[in-house]
Amino acid sequence: MRTTPDQHTLSRTVILGVAASDSHAVANHLISYSLRGLGFDVVNLGTCTSVEEFAQACEEHPHAEAVVIGSLNGHVHEDLRGLDRAKQSGRITCPVVVGGNLSVGSHKDSSSHDRLYAAGVDHILSEPAELPALLDALRASRLRPVAAGLAAS
Repeated sequence: MRTTPDQHTLSRTVILGVAASDSHAVANHLISYSLRGLGFDVVNLGTCTSVEEFAQACEEHPHAEAVVIGSLNGHVHEDLRGLDRAKQSGRITCPVVVGGNLSVGSHKDSSSHDRLYAAGVDHILSEPAELPALLDALRASRLRPVAAGLAAS
């Protein structure tokens, strides 16, 4: 008997939002529109989204491929306080992707990225156009065990 992947395996759900202290909505809407055009189910939490709201969305959508968080005001480090705890407690189980302006001021250095990784961020993107390829790579790595199990059936 041939087994087929369940609906959750086929789903392309992404949780999207803008960091807690940030009210910039344009890029958020453009990314949401673009992802929907590529076939993703986008749970768009909008602007000023707290870590708690991202965690609640992950609990409501446990098969989400990723949480995507944008920041334009540069305060994402402060806005993501508690992300590491939400991941360690199992409230956020999918990869967390961050992009945008990730620090305040004109001087940018790699310590900003290091601090975000330490805070629980899994991927940092410099351009929104990188997101679909990253999501495809995350999906491929998630489906490898499923495909191996089907081949063994």
